[in-house]
Amino acid sequence: MRSFSALALTILSTAAAWGQAAAPSVPAGFRGEFLNEVAFVGKRLTDLANAMPAEKYSWRPAAGVRSVGEVYVHVATGNAFLPSFTGAKIPDGYSRDMEKTLTDKAKVIDAMSKSFDHLKSFAMSMSDADLEKKVKIFGGLEVTQRELMVIILNHMHEHLGQSIAYARMNSVTPPWSEGGEAPKPAKS
Repeated sequence: MRSFSALALTILSTAAAWGQAAAPSVPAGFRGEFLNEVAFVGKRLTDLANAMPAEKYSWRPAAGVRSVGEVYVHVATGNAFLPSFTGAKIPDGYSRDMEKTLTDKAKVIDAMSKSFDHLKSFAMSMSDADLEKKVKIFGGLEVTQRELMVIILNHMHEHLGQSIAYARMNSVTPPWSEGGEAPKPAKS
């Protein structure tokens, strides 16, 4: 019974953290859910980026694959550029070549953090009616703004998973994981 109570408490505290993470003025409905999820995955990405040693930011699992730092910058530029399909302004300082030019750990984390703020402003600047408006993305594919927001969340989660795998391959345990150590890299 004690383990069930502990599990229930963990679930409730996690749910409360998700709700508190975005801000007290979070709108109800989908935009609020989006903001809560941006806060949740944004914190995970930021915590993991902070846990990775700076010398590992150039590590990549194979040639031609994004490095640790490039993945974080890719998330940041995605967050900066994807809302522009709705007409949102791209924040100053973001460019399409950032994945190759931004390599300093502190600057990478700063760019990622600012991109989460940009997503929050983007969601807060729209109305619920805007969610149903159609926009064209990537070669003319037409989606609602709501679907674009789902694409943004999927993108962030995809690269969180990739970043967790990169961390574990480099013996870094995600800070939120309980118990156990990261597996040691296989010796060739």
